[in-house]
Amino acid sequence: MLLIKNGRLMDPKTGFDAVRDILVSDGKVLKIAEEITESQAQVLDASGLVVAPGLVDIHVHFREPGQTHKENIHTGALAAASGGVTSVVMMANTNPVISDIETLEEVLASAAKESIHIYTNASVTKGFDGQNLTDFKALLAGGAVSFSDDGIPLESSKVLKEALLLAKENGTFIALHEEDPDLNGVLGFNEDIAEKHFHFCGATGVAEYSMIARDAMIAYDCQAHVHIQHLSKAESVKVVAFAQSMGAQVTAEVAPQHFSKTEDLLLEAGANAKMNPPLRRESDRQAVIEGLKSGVISVIATDHAPHHKGEKAVEKIWEAPSGMTGLETSLSLGITHLVEPGHLTLMELLEKMTINPASLYAFDAGYLAENGPADLVIFDPKADRLISEDFASKASNSPFIGETLKGKVVYTIADGQIVYQA
Repeated sequence: MLLIKNGRLMDPKTGFDAVRDILVSDGKVLKIAEEITESQAQVLDASGLVVAPGLVDIHVHFREPGQTHKENIHTGALAAASGGVTSVVMMANTNPVISDIETLEEVLASAAKESIHIYTNASVTKGFDGQNLTDFKALLAGGAVSFSDDGIPLESSKVLKEALLLAKENGTFIALHEEDPDLNGVLGFNEDIAEKHFHFCGATGVAEYSMIARDAMIAYDCQAHVHIQHLSKAESVKVVAFAQSMGAQVTAEVAPQHFSKTEDLLLEAGANAKMNPPLRRESDRQAVIEGLKSGVISVIATDHAPHHKGEKAVEKIWEAPSGMTGLETSLSLGITHLVEPGHLTLMELLEKMTINPASLYAFDAGYLAENGPADLVIFDPKADRLISEDFASKASNSPFIGETLKGKVVYTIADGQIVYQA
């Protein structure tokens, strides 16, 4: 039994915001009141701190099986807890790909050993071949929560339509990585900095927003739900807004790095700032912030993509793998770049990191209420935090190392148990 005293309880589901005590036991919130006394409980003093639902991150790569030199499910869970995240959805780009029941069961068995809630996508196509659909019905019955070939765009519009219809038939949706390979150059570099500084063709904006337009319209025609992953361009926000205005079932997420920094970070942080889609222009950064403000973008998700230090430490930056660790900096980046400048209120930020992603999957998460789940993050939104390489993740490929950000997680609680303490 755990008694949290004097914290500022913020519940994005209801908008409740006041100082309250919270009593939790057996994985549930037993009581929320102005004053609670319980002699048998362990007491946490949350005076001056925010008590919110545990964060829900629907886009992480835990690299198990097959790439555990980068990360594994255990270290990924530790990283999540360190960042205040109590529920995650893993991507299927493991080795082997999560395309069959055997691999799915292996992953879920490993996930079940951890102290946070770990869910996984299965792939849309077998082994990411882009052509042959997986058995959606069987994979859902086996525990997959949705489908994505994240990292590999679905090039065939025919396959996409078939996948959307199958997803609709099975009451689920598809999450898409939108970068048309035929319109792109070297991945991980926005086209401007690629041309001016590196003198090659980089990842173009049209490769992203043209594919979003295609897929949103196919989803509209099918009356099926499509979720756009980590959009990064101003035009992409407009395309999603247009599709939504037509009544298309299109939702979208943005990663903290895309509302925090621009392509210039590549020149400062090197390969750790190389990611897909790439960091873009300042105008794009401002546009995704506007998308968050308007609600066109309803979810913030990290795309936590750990890599071994040696893989990033290559002489030619374009040969480094794309991706950055994100779980342990997401809340701080949101507070620093969205709340502190006044773009979002703290409640609005939490909404996009808790109840909105949870609602997308119908998870029992993302809110604080009596008889609800005892998944919480307790944090100081005003504390300064110097980002170091001392991550709980197995990897430290973050371009934010050395920066001072606002917001520090003090406790993370999952199923009523303290799983992280600063």
